[in-house]
Amino acid sequence: MPDTPVRGAAGDTLVSTDRMAMAHDARTTMPETRMATAAAGPVIADPGPLGLAGFAMTTMVLSVFNANIISDAKLEGVVLPLALFYGGLVQLLAGMWEFRKGNTFGATAFSSFGAFWLSFAAYVKFIVPDLPTATEYKATGLFLLAWAIFTAYMFLASLRTTGAIAMVFLTLTATFVLLCIGAFAQNTTVTHVGGYVGLVTAAFAWYASFAVVTNETWKRTVLPTFPVRAR
Repeated sequence: MPDTPVRGAAGDTLVSTDRMAMAHDARTTMPETRMATAAAGPVIADPGPLGLAGFAMTTMVLSVFNANIISDAKLEGVVLPLALFYGGLVQLLAGMWEFRKGNTFGATAFSSFGAFWLSFAAYVKFIVPDLPTATEYKATGLFLLAWAIFTAYMFLASLRTTGAIAMVFLTLTATFVLLCIGAFAQNTTVTHVGGYVGLVTAAFAWYASFAVVTNETWKRTVLPTFPVRAR
């Protein structure tokens, strides 16, 4: 039905009744819509697969040397660029994005392990060369012990996430414990075992990253992550 015009005494059209109602609705609803949009904020992608990939690759490369698969110590420098950028900076950024998504566990894990790799690179590059050779192992052991403690309690928290993530933290805790024991005891055999467990850790982290990003792009569960059901 066409709008019914409202005319003044002189016969000029003032405004249609329907248009008046529409204008009123727009004035009252648009501010509310803008406020709701602002409150919701922009939608961001899941940073989890990125953080896991950065962690997995850097862990794999370092573990190759810890396991003595490659024994030439001069080649260990290849770890530092990965520790600085992919395992360090990129993983730290993933942690910041997890804060934005409201994921406390992901934010704590990625931010902390991003900082781990950055501090590891700084420790190897700037601190170790100035440490006394006879007692350097104590500093390394203490560094690893601190991270073993953190990883152990994050493993307990991971038991309420997914089976894939829990396995990452279980094997990573074992890795840190073995490397810590190897450092304090100056036992290269234990350190080598820790390197092999580190390779297993990297494999689990890569699987978790692979599964999440693949399931997201395929829009269905292609690779299971074994999420823990809420009780």
